Amino acid sequence: MKRRILTLFLAAALLASCLPGERAAAVDIPEPFAPTRTYAGQFPDLDAGAWYYENAVTLYELGLINGQGGLFAPDSEMTVAEALTMAARLRSLYEHGGSETGPGQHSGGEWYTPYAAYLQELQVIGQEFEGVYQQPATRAQMAHILANVLPQTLFEPVNEAAVSAGYANKNYIQDVNPGMPYEQEILTLYKWGILGGADRTGSFRPDGHISRSEAAAMVTRLVDSSLRIRLDWENPYSRAGTTMAELVDSDGAFYPAPALENGGEIDADVRYMLSRGERSITLGYPAGALTSAMVNQLLQNFLNTVRGYVEQTYNAVRCVYSLKSGSVTFHFSSSLYGDDELDRYREETMAQAIAVHDQLWADGTITADMSQLDKARVYFTWVCDNCQYDFSTTDTSMSHTGYSLFVNGTAVCDGYTAAYNLLLKLEGIDCTTVSRGDHIWTAAELDGTVYHIDTTWGDQTGAIAYQFFAMTEADALARFGEQT
Repeated sequence: MKRRILTLFLAAALLASCLPGERAAAVDIPEPFAPTRTYAGQFPDLDAGAWYYENAVTLYELGLINGQGGLFAPDSEMTVAEALTMAARLRSLYEHGGSETGPGQHSGGEWYTPYAAYLQELQVIGQEFEGVYQQPATRAQMAHILANVLPQTLFEPVNEAAVSAGYANKNYIQDVNPGMPYEQEILTLYKWGILGGADRTGSFRPDGHISRSEAAAMVTRLVDSSLRIRLDWENPYSRAGTTMAELVDSDGAFYPAPALENGGEIDADVRYMLSRGERSITLGYPAGALTSAMVNQLLQNFLNTVRGYVEQTYNAVRCVYSLKSGSVTFHFSSSLYGDDELDRYREETMAQAIAVHDQLWADGTITADMSQLDKARVYFTWVCDNCQYDFSTTDTSMSHTGYSLFVNGTAVCDGYTAAYNLLLKLEGIDCTTVSRGDHIWTAAELDGTVYHIDTTWGDQTGAIAYQFFAMTEADALARFGEQT
């Protein structure tokens, strides 16, 4: 037995794909999910013009929902117990042709216990929901349940390429992070076309609660392949439009009077400034608390910290302060070009780095299934292949910049490191610089392990010297000396 349905979608709603008022073509429900009853207005609050109307009717006729107190309650938050009950009925319908057959083999406990027990018997879930059955289900929890409730052989990853590239580059699904609970289940539903996201970047809002209408849309897409969303994310690998500021993470914390020795607070202040696209930091200490020596030490500490973000191009600072009031303002700049040129060089450097990043993705040199270590090695190779060390450099040479490496193909150690770090950060890889004497190189966290990488020395022989890629800290210090 088959049933033909019509489905409405919302473009801006989390789980929808077209505008209110647009109706998709009629489609057939597959045989394993044949209706078991007929909807005849059982939910007085279910408006026939609502975008979720056909979704709700379908779930009722499949025997997956019975409503809340005689109502569909579309905006009501679905509890974990309700989500598991709906999922258990769906699996039972698939396995037995009846939504209550499988759960009916279990008894005892609360009203939802047979449904949870049935899913546990099938290893759809474990014990992860113990103690939270009556709480509102989060979107992440719903994804976890629905991604596992039916055999995966029923689904085709129609959005595999778009989701893999878009997520790897943090262009899409930006509110889902590696290692967070149910990350893979969420991505799986995007790949299957069950999810489309809440906005143009495909946001999922994993910690938000899910309404009954949204859940209905998700489940009908599980049942009917013709309703699944084909993502039209354009160039999901591209980082076009990314700014220097967006490469710096800040939790918004700012410390107006960091202690001289508190490197964590100083770094937080620098990240706060950089993440806002600013060049100045103003501090405020108690009146009379500052001395000239303290200001000089603060200046040096802030300058050393900002140099750790070498790709941001700042390597000079000037200071305005008042010992009487305790006010200190640092203005960061570059010793290689004036303030009037700074933004232009930063923007052009970023544009060049994005072009390299996008091309390596477009031609398949970098793919979404590569590890961070593999990606970092690709960029190491690219830098060494596309640059020559500038043995004629001076203190005012542009070879001290990443701009020179990208545009002129020449650099010295700070130029090599600036360009390489910029490429890694476009890839979402956390990295910084290490300085020893008159030499700097990269320290990057790759797949959970910190490695030291020196593109400068990697490019000093006829062939690329990969012994300078992915060194341990001990290896790097043995080559380049103790900290100065």
